[in-house]
Amino acid sequence: MTTATAPGQGSLICTGVPGLDTVLGGGLPRNRMFLVQGAAGAGKTTLGLSFLLEGLRNGEPGLYVTLSETREELEAVAASHGWSLAGLTICESPGVDRGQEGLGPSMFHSAESELTQTIQGLLREVERVKPARVVFDSLSELRLLAGGALRYRRHVLGLKQFFAGRSTTVLLVDDGSVVDEDSRLQSLVHGVLELEQVTPDFGAQRRRLRIVKMRGHDYVGAFHDFTIAPGGLKVFPRLFATAHEVSFEPGTESSGLADIDALVGGGLDRGTSLLIVGPAGSGKSSIAAQYVSAAAKRGQRAVVFTFDETARTLLLRTEGLGMGLAPHVAAGRVILHQIDPAGLTPGQFASIVRAAALGTGEQEAARIVVIDSLNGYLNAMPEERFLLVQLHELLTALAKHGVVTILVVAQQGLVGNVLDGPADASYLTDTVLLTRNFEAEGVVNRAVSVIKKRTGGHERTIREVSFSANGLALSPPLRGYRGVMTGTPTPIPAAPDPAPDPQSESR
Repeated sequence: MTTATAPGQGSLICTGVPGLDTVLGGGLPRNRMFLVQGAAGAGKTTLGLSFLLEGLRNGEPGLYVTLSETREELEAVAASHGWSLAGLTICESPGVDRGQEGLGPSMFHSAESELTQTIQGLLREVERVKPARVVFDSLSELRLLAGGALRYRRHVLGLKQFFAGRSTTVLLVDDGSVVDEDSRLQSLVHGVLELEQVTPDFGAQRRRLRIVKMRGHDYVGAFHDFTIAPGGLKVFPRLFATAHEVSFEPGTESSGLADIDALVGGGLDRGTSLLIVGPAGSGKSSIAAQYVSAAAKRGQRAVVFTFDETARTLLLRTEGLGMGLAPHVAAGRVILHQIDPAGLTPGQFASIVRAAALGTGEQEAARIVVIDSLNGYLNAMPEERFLLVQLHELLTALAKHGVVTILVVAQQGLVGNVLDGPADASYLTDTVLLTRNFEAEGVVNRAVSVIKKRTGGHERTIREVSFSANGLALSPPLRGYRGVMTGTPTPIPAAPDPAPDPQSESR
């Protein structure tokens, strides 16, 4: 997915944006010119400031040339992220006299003279500061001053040639408003970063970026979600399962109940996934919580991502079943993430899941990950395409680390004819456990059965499952009914006793 710097390419420099250097394959090639494109509000200014402030932290002087914003506006942006611009040189519209007020003649520069003054002022400032990093914001102002595509391209080419021998890494910021000119401009720069902002019909704004090109250097292609929050940009690199091959000790994870383990063929194999599917109230979340509780009691770490119920409700429900997850949550053995479905992107969710499951620093990696439910995951991002493909990448990446992933899916209906859920994820998972509500003799009961298991054998029986303050309990196989999994079973008539043998009676 990423490789080391190509021979002769030179060293890489960090951008100062978490996750972006991973996408770039380690950072930006040093002493090159790059184009950052995006509409208003996409995060270009914040990216530019992060790039320059990272340079200051590394002892590299920076220059921010602004043609569209004032120093006060830049300082306000920096303050919103808790940054200080001390030590950073800011050049406001070089060559244009901002000290004069009113409508004097100096306010009406011709395009030719103003463009010349702007370029010359910029070059003088570069010679004075001798920066290692420069952000030019923005090219749209330069395009307007140029008045024509040919003249505009020549000036940009002149800037490239000017910086070529000065050991300076340059970011050119543009709003991407002129498509034809932008495509021609991309051929002049060493690399192109494109930022996008999408407003869904409901929920928070979502942003993503992609690397359009990067000469002589490998990078992670496709779109990558990112957010802007106090502290700056944070990029969530797209998850590639093939990049997460690690070794782990084979074994199985027990539910803590012998009957459930027997049902699934002795336990869940590490590095596999379990899909629990059934209608509402059939015990899906409780079975998943049983695996979490058992892992915590063994001293292992488990992570639960809940879309449909609050963390408080989950703790109360498990407390009533005798599982008592609250002490394990307090001890850090169980991590509960209550997901806000209105403000999440697939890339951000995948990054959160992977970080929580694999551990960071001194935090232990998780053995069990529960996503409850897949309905909430899909409904949280209805306008996102290929969610199941992204889910497949996530499951594969977790499996390569030996994590057991449990997905919960609710189907429509309660008793009787149960319809499919929002999407068929059974082909993604290794084991499928089916739950059902069924009526028998005026009582609503719950049944459970294993439909498939790729990694070994499993019971083919149907068992009744019950819940109480003592936890979960499974009955012996239900052999007196037919059609239990349809929700409306019928008793199997008992076989009649064999007729007596008349000759035997006479004897």
